[in-house]
Formats: sequence, structure tokens, C-alpha cells
Amino acid sequence: MSAPPVYLDSHATTPVDPRVLERMLPFFTERFGNASSRSHPYGWEADEAVETAREQVASLVGAKLREIIFTSGATESNNLALRGVAALRGRGHIISATTEHKAILDPLRRLEREGFRVSWVPVASDGLLDPESVRAAIADDTILISIMAANNEIGVLPPVAAVGAIARERGVLFHTDAVQAAGKVPFDVEAAGVDLASFSAHKMYGPKGVGALYVRRRKPKLDLVPLMDGGGQERGLRPGTLNVPGIVGFGAAAEICHDEMPAESVRIGALRDRLLHGLRERLPNIHVNGSMTARLPQNLNTAFPDIEGEALLMGLRTLAVSSGSACTSTSVEPSHVLKAIGLSDELARASLRFGLSRFTTPAEIEYAIETVADLVGKLRELAPR
Repeated sequence: MSAPPVYLDSHATTPVDPRVLERMLPFFTERFGNASSRSHPYGWEADEAVETAREQVASLVGAKLREIIFTSGATESNNLALRGVAALRGRGHIISATTEHKAILDPLRRLEREGFRVSWVPVASDGLLDPESVRAAIADDTILISIMAANNEIGVLPPVAAVGAIARERGVLFHTDAVQAAGKVPFDVEAAGVDLASFSAHKMYGPKGVGALYVRRRKPKLDLVPLMDGGGQERGLRPGTLNVPGIVGFGAAAEICHDEMPAESVRIGALRDRLLHGLRERLPNIHVNGSMTARLPQNLNTAFPDIEGEALLMGLRTLAVSSGSACTSTSVEPSHVLKAIGLSDELARASLRFGLSRFTTPAEIEYAIETVADLVGKLRELAPR
């Protein structure tokens, strides 16, 4: 059997850390209680495990325990935040950016169809937005601003704290999709000035199918309208039987990220820089998409001019990378993020997103350099002059 491809697509998902899996396993078998069963030890044990995980996630992002609501993942968290505020206010104006994830863009487009006004703030060629453009977009009826904390394609880190300060100054609620930031770079809900923040376990070496929404409970307390009705779990905002093994895994993943992030970021950042340096040594005329200074250490997004994009991805059979978000990988359209920073359709299609992880090795980086450089060189030789 041939070896699996070298995995450099960790913005799509990360493998579950073995330490996380070890903590999860007992909650599938001998500790299988329902956390809502308050009349016997099985339920008490499950509830205690959930609250421990809530504390671990809260500690990672600087929140209070009661401010963390467990969900099925960031898409649900984003919808609960956006639609929960919209339902609470009934009408009004929302501000977001052109480079947001589909889990923000699509709910906001639905709200537009339902009568809400949405302003889409552009970004510069480095992928970063100007906080003053957000200030300029605020109207008397603005009810919510939603700007992501780290871009899932080009890895740039928008000035979230500056936007948060503007939102607080103008009395507007502020939400951030913090999926790619949490556990990878320092992210604190108080420092960022956010009222709502979305997280997902599988982006930080936890299991798929579990996430969280931070909902501010302090100065002022924020209420939301739930998307579903049911048993009243998670303060009524997310009813349904809790995924105890997944939540335990999320908490364990958050705890590990909290403890290991400083050293891990330095190591992964050095590997990312080696990848870029090695590609530039081998290939003339390559272009980094997005700022290299305000950027996740795990991310490199690079455009390769003078080649056909589809042939690039098709040729990388032994390297797991992508040309954009996993949620849009079946689309024939070029990345909306790369288009938003000014790339042509052709150059956007000829771009690769590399996502490194805590399990990426120096040998894998050298293999990626050799594989990509060889393929791009051959494709350029075949390109019509």
C-alpha cells in the first residue's frame, strides 16, 4: 500500500491529539451518563466533566464559565450569534467583511433576504481591513458587527481589538469568528472587546462535531434568541443532549493549546518560514497572498503565476493541500478571499494554501518544497508562450 499524502491542510481540520483522545474514550463506555440526568451518579459525573471542559475552554479565551455555550461547531455558533441578535432586534443594519468564511457570508445573505441591511467592508491587498472603514459604515440602526479573528485562507489577523473598541464606543454588538485564531495565537475576549465569539474543536486538535459560542454576561449582559427549542440545556440557547465525549475532548484540546501555544507557535512559524524560503530558492516569481507580519504562524498561501491552477492541484497527489476553504473545495469558482485582495481568476486558481500543525515535521516541509517546486517548474515549461 502506498504511503498517505503528507498532510498540510490543517486549516480544514487538524488530527485529534492522542492526549485528547485518551481523555475522551472513557465517556463512550463506562462513563456514558447524560449530563442532564441529575438524579444519579452517572449523570453527575457527566455533568462534572462538561463543566470542567467549560472551564478549560473559558480559560483559553479569557471568558467566564457561564459565558461558554457548547454547540455542534462553529457554523452553528455563527448562526446562533448572527440570527440570535437579528431575532432579538427584529430589524436593522449589520456590518461584515468581504473575506469572511461562508459560515458568516451565507447567514448574512439570508438575513438580507429577510429585510436586514448588510454592509460589506472591503480589505486591502494584504488582506487586512482598516478599522476606520468599519467606523464609517456604522449607521444609527447598526445592530451588529462581525469580523473574523483570523482568516481561514490567507491566515491574516485583522485588527479585531481596534474594531472592538469602535463597536464599544458606538454601542454596537461585536461578534468574531475566532475559529482559526483560538488555540493558535493568543485570543482573549476582553482584550478583543467582543460580545460574541465562535470556536470549533476540530481546528485545535480536538474532535469534529463540537464547538462553542462565547456570549458576554458582563457589562452588559447579552441576551440572544435561540435557534431551537427543547430541553433547556446550555441556558436554553442550545437545547439538546450534550455531546459529552466531544465536549471533554474540546476541553482537553483547549487546555493543551493554552499550555503549549507559545513554544508551539515559534516552532511552527519557523517551519512555515522555511517552506516559503525553500520555495523561493527553487522558483522565481511566486507571490505570497496576504500580510506576512499580521499572520498565523501555521499559514502560508502562495500564488504561482504562469501555470494552470487545476493542473497544479491535480498534480499534487502525494501532498494534501488546498486552494481555499474546505467548505468551497467543490466549487469551480476562484476563492472569494483571493479575489477580494485583488487576484485575477487565473492567479487565484493557481494558489495553494498550506496549513501546518503541531505534528508537521521538518522532513515533511522539505518534501513539500521539492514536490511543489518540481511540479510548478514542469507546468511552467508546458505553458504556452
